Amino acid sequence: MGLTSQSLEIAVATLAVACVVLTVWQWPRLSRRGVLTVLGRLGTVLVTQVAVLCSLALAVNSSFEFYSSWDELLGNTDEAPVAVNKGGRPQYADAGSLRGGLVQPAGPQGLDRVTGLPKGAPREVGKVESVRIVGRRTRVINPAFVYLPPQYFQHQYRRQRFPVSVVISGYPGGIMNLAQHLQIPQTAGRLIEQGRMQPTVLVMVRPTIAPPRDTECVDVPGGPQAETFFSRDLPEAVKAAYRVGHDPSAWGAFGYSSGGTCSLLLALRNPGVYTSAVSLSGDYAVKDDLTTGSLFGSGAAAERRKRAHDLLWRLKNLPVPQVSALVASSRLGEPNYADTLRFIQAAQPPMTVDSIILPRGSHQFSTWRREVAPALEWQGRQLTFPQDVEAAHARPKRPGAGATPAPSPSP
Repeated sequence: MGLTSQSLEIAVATLAVACVVLTVWQWPRLSRRGVLTVLGRLGTVLVTQVAVLCSLALAVNSSFEFYSSWDELLGNTDEAPVAVNKGGRPQYADAGSLRGGLVQPAGPQGLDRVTGLPKGAPREVGKVESVRIVGRRTRVINPAFVYLPPQYFQHQYRRQRFPVSVVISGYPGGIMNLAQHLQIPQTAGRLIEQGRMQPTVLVMVRPTIAPPRDTECVDVPGGPQAETFFSRDLPEAVKAAYRVGHDPSAWGAFGYSSGGTCSLLLALRNPGVYTSAVSLSGDYAVKDDLTTGSLFGSGAAAERRKRAHDLLWRLKNLPVPQVSALVASSRLGEPNYADTLRFIQAAQPPMTVDSIILPRGSHQFSTWRREVAPALEWQGRQLTFPQDVEAAHARPKRPGAGATPAPSPSP
């Protein structure tokens, strides 16, 4: 059973309950004096506590997606690209739709517990695939869900390349939060059906590439290269595997909390890759803390790197890129409200900034769910579609082939 499978959660929870019941039932027999009965009491207490803790740990991991597999938990993660296995048919990812080994079918990764996902013919309701994305440069493998709109499978769109929104969860949450708590693919499908959002491919990922460390979409000196993954590896992999736009005008980033911070950083530092960004309750500077460790190194170079990841400093001291941004906050309950106003005021042409400011709302899913639909609509208007089309008799791409090289991130 997979680490995030519902059957494992049920089995361990059942075992924990059984241990508690048996301990209570057998305790009178273990209350006598003697070495064996004392050892018996210690053993039953230990087994019961371990079972309860394991049950709670599985529930917390499934909710926040700290680890998506046993290998990831044990540190046995792959570090190099591997070929897609063509034998068998995976339950959630269709290997036939993946044309490159940089995007590979994966197990459910918790997708089997999400309600409201498309059911039926993909050409009518769309599809959500569970995959893993292989970073050719960073040599990491990240779990992802990919939403493909109904039009992606319809005959009249067979040569059309679709716009892309890279949706990034907060930390320590994972892709399950995007599908289960924020209902990202379900909301997008409804908006597209109602004609309020153009057909868009959604790539749902987490912000860290080295869990449990919070990498904050930063290229750490001598460490994880998270910005390179998001600005070069991920676009290359998605372009090789799916029929999506190659021009930056077809690409946007979308996130909440630390994922929102990443979205803004990706657009301002890599405008040749992402031309729009949505940030729901994101911060405007990256700082070291206990979860990140040292992100910028030491010495004078570290201070330069830290300033380069301060969005307010960038807007005041560096050329402003031609990108669009949507920021969301609340007058009461959100700690980033004052910085959000400063960010809006600091933005100058050719950059444009729109906002969603709620009268009240705290840093939680109930607030972000109110903002998701208008934010998706907004980003849909920023991305170009129809974009470009594939040749009528184009050959299938090799893994990683045909992707537009991304420019290096700005300082």
